[in-house]
Amino acid sequence: MLKKFSTYDIIIIAVMAAVGVAIKPVVSSAVHLVSAPLMIPGGSLAGGLYMMWLVLAAAITGKPGSATLCGIVQAVIVVFTGIPGSHGVMSFVSYTAPGVCVDVLLLLLLRVGGRDFDLLAAVLSGIVANLAGTYCVNIIFFHLPALFLALTLCAAALSGAAGGAIANALYKVARKYRLVRRRIP
Repeated sequence: MLKKFSTYDIIIIAVMAAVGVAIKPVVSSAVHLVSAPLMIPGGSLAGGLYMMWLVLAAAITGKPGSATLCGIVQAVIVVFTGIPGSHGVMSFVSYTAPGVCVDVLLLLLLRVGGRDFDLLAAVLSGIVANLAGTYCVNIIFFHLPALFLALTLCAAALSGAAGGAIANALYKVARKYRLVRRRIP
């Protein structure tokens, strides 16, 4: 599977994974100030800001499987370093599922749908990534009642949309500086 990725692609994926994991504790701490009084899990509100790195990895490399691989690398980092955000071995589910969802969505939008990576693709990718991550964490840990889960998923969708929009802006900067070798077909 890794043979289709160049060294440059692997470096981009590793950097995006590391940045996503590194900012998670900082962003989560700040967001908990707002989410705790509302009794909403902070990850659903903050998730868009660290899920955007999965979207960006997929956009910059332009290769299917990039977001999934980025999620796997994030899971490995949090499991083996024990940094905040680790769910133990279940991190492989909660970190990989968003990447799989991003890859499937981009496959449908870009390959099957014939679109280029744009704001809509980025926003939808951010939404599905954060919804998948939030839902997985809910299944594994929280077991929220339906009403609270619906509220949490709405917050996750909004945060994911914001993260996707930021990822699109960063993708445009990467293209400007010729860090993107090819456009997603």
